[in-house]
Amino acid sequence: MTLMPMDYGHHGSILPEQERDEEIMWPSFCKIHILCLGLAVLAVLFFVHNFYQLENLDHDTGLKWLTEGDDQQSSAQTTKIPRKLYCGYEQQVLSKREQREEESLFAAIQWPKPPKNKIPFVRTTDPSHSNFVILNPYTYFKVGDQLEVLVYVKDYEGKPKQYGGDYLQTRIHSAHLKAGAIGRVVDYQNGSYRIFFTLLWPGEVTVSVSLVHPSEGIQVLDRLREERPDRVYFKSLFKSGRVSETTVCNVCLYGDMPVCNFTDLYTGEPWFCYKPRKLSCATRTSHYKGGYQKGLLTSEESLLFQSDVNIKVPIFSSGPDRVIVRPLGHAEMDNLERSQSPDVFPSGYYYQDEWRPRAQWFQHFNTSSDITECLQGKVIHLFGDSTLRQWFEYLTSFLPDLVELNLGSPKNVGPFMSVDVKHNILLKFRCHGPPIRFTTVFSHELHYIANELDRIVGGKNTVIAITIWSHFSTFPVEVYIRRLRNIRRSVVQLLDRSPQTLVILRTANVQELGPEVSLFNSDWYSYQLDTVMRKMFSGIGVYFVDAWEMSLAHYLPHKLHPEEIIVKNQLDAFLSFVCPPESYYSLLRGIHNQMWSLVL
Repeated sequence: MTLMPMDYGHHGSILPEQERDEEIMWPSFCKIHILCLGLAVLAVLFFVHNFYQLENLDHDTGLKWLTEGDDQQSSAQTTKIPRKLYCGYEQQVLSKREQREEESLFAAIQWPKPPKNKIPFVRTTDPSHSNFVILNPYTYFKVGDQLEVLVYVKDYEGKPKQYGGDYLQTRIHSAHLKAGAIGRVVDYQNGSYRIFFTLLWPGEVTVSVSLVHPSEGIQVLDRLREERPDRVYFKSLFKSGRVSETTVCNVCLYGDMPVCNFTDLYTGEPWFCYKPRKLSCATRTSHYKGGYQKGLLTSEESLLFQSDVNIKVPIFSSGPDRVIVRPLGHAEMDNLERSQSPDVFPSGYYYQDEWRPRAQWFQHFNTSSDITECLQGKVIHLFGDSTLRQWFEYLTSFLPDLVELNLGSPKNVGPFMSVDVKHNILLKFRCHGPPIRFTTVFSHELHYIANELDRIVGGKNTVIAITIWSHFSTFPVEVYIRRLRNIRRSVVQLLDRSPQTLVILRTANVQELGPEVSLFNSDWYSYQLDTVMRKMFSGIGVYFVDAWEMSLAHYLPHKLHPEEIIVKNQLDAFLSFVCPPESYYSLLRGIHNQMWSLVL
């Protein structure tokens, strides 16, 4: 006999018939719910899988750009990049005029190369075997004369080299006078170099020559610049709620993963980050330097970058290394100073630790009251990197009434602002847009200089200083040319709508070098970029503070961030443009207007 299950209530009594039917139906109802829930989970998994597949479609499918729905109000887009190195600057289309300019710029920085791609280390330039000779060292020299020096380079076996391309830095100096100036190097491309110095002060003058890099090392630096623009890499933090992700960013990226396209909508400046796995491109919150790539050189190439061996090592004289210079009379000195042209070389020299330009009226602003009087009623915009931030820091600390406002900006990054209410002075600093190797910059503070210039009204009380070079040393020169072209366009438009605006460019400067720094920030890279910058901004009514000569001519060790005395001299040059005497001011404006008429 089969026993039927019996349902009991709470007290053990038998349930009524209706309740018994409901209890029988409940297990079936639960089974249906479980089945529906399982189907729903499978549907979600299927959708996510298909979306992932769609997101990873290759270019060959014809799906080139993918924009996420929650990114519609952002300029950030997601795109696929091929497996080879993808560089945004390669996509630019140049006009014929821009092509001609670019060809001219590359011709200006063309550097002699060794006759063979691979030269044994013992055949490379050895500064300890090389030497220089002063021509006619016992001649009766006087201030204003030219001094010529011949440099003969040899390899590690003491054999003369038969080709050029070495990067030399040269200067004359008098330690007791705290005087110095740089020389002009001519490469005969046969293992010999001629250096021309202008003798600018009386007394005993010493010649110094240094090998910065041998020609074989320059060849390696040139290859790295073209083939490894990713050797400094950057990162961005993406964050939404409690979820955060970090991805690598750069002008150039490897791989075939989806990327966020942060190309600037106004300037077209390219910038990419690998897309986060979970978050959208619009959730980017900050940018920072990721680090430096290792293992860039072969064991043979690494021999070309050794401290105290072939990086900024002195080359000594085989004879006298100094000459005696006689002074000029007052009338002769006045005639010498009046005869200087604007493009005179060198542009200036140090004497008693004070910079003396040769073709510019110059004033030394030694007291805070002198600077305050010059800047009264002015708005000063500083755009660039940490070498220009030094100007902001010097002025803010030196002027007692100039008070920095707390904007909550990260230290050493900015933006920064200082105000002197009493004298109506406003001083502002903002770093340039990526690439920039700062610790952390909020993404909403990544502003391009060109865009900032477009927002400035300008006028006779507006002063703008710009520097941009160091953070571009690891990229092909095309990247730098594009950035300068955008800035120049904005400068020209600013001077067109407000001709009385003063625009001043701070050039690059030399720095300390070691085996690693040389691969990323060599003076050779900086020298090439500086040459491009000077040529691109010549003749449009802007002025230059020659930080290159000021850092190279000085007796202090080279530093990326020069010592305070050098910064002080840079600011003296800057302020001399801001506050020249009225007669000189009229002359400057006349030259400015003449240049501007030629541009228009």
